[in-house]
Amino acid sequence: MRCPFCHNADSRVIDSREADEGATTRRRRSCPQCGRRFTTVEEAVLAVVKRSGVSEPFNRTKVVAGVRRACQGRPVAEDQLQLLAQKVEDTIRATGAAEVPAHEVGLAILSPLRELDEVAYLRFASVYRSFTSVADFEKEIAELKARQPSSATPDPVPSGSAAGS
Repeated sequence: MRCPFCHNADSRVIDSREADEGATTRRRRSCPQCGRRFTTVEEAVLAVVKRSGVSEPFNRTKVVAGVRRACQGRPVAEDQLQLLAQKVEDTIRATGAAEVPAHEVGLAILSPLRELDEVAYLRFASVYRSFTSVADFEKEIAELKARQPSSATPDPVPSGSAAGS
C-alpha cells in the first residue's frame, strides 16, 4: 500500500479490525520511510453486469428505488425497504461471486419482497418477469394463495344468532 504522505510504495500493517458487521476491514498502517501512520478501509467490491454487458458496482440505493416504486401506496416503511436491500445484498454476496448478472439481483429481490408485501411483489414481478397477459397475473396470484396458511377460512356463525333474522 502506497503511503499517502511520502508516496513510498511499501507500508506495514499495525492493526486490522472488521467494521460494518464484517463488510469492511480497517487497517492501521505505518510507513517505514517517513514513519507516519494512516488508516485504510478494504471492502469487497460487488459488481453487477447489466444486459448490455456494462459492469457497475452494486448499489443498494437502486434496489430501494426499484422496490419503492412497486410499494407506492402500500403500507411499507422506509426502514423496511432498507432492510430488504440489505437482505438482497447479503444474498448476492453469499454466492461468493465478484460479478453477478442484473437478473440475479432481480431474483434476489423477489423472495424478501413477497414476504414484505404481496401486492408490491405482484407489481415488481409483473415488470421483472414481463407479464404479458391476465393469465400471467392469475398464475402468480394462485401461487401466492397456495403459499398462504389455511387459517383463512371464515369463522362459522354461532347457533342461535340473529344472522338470518
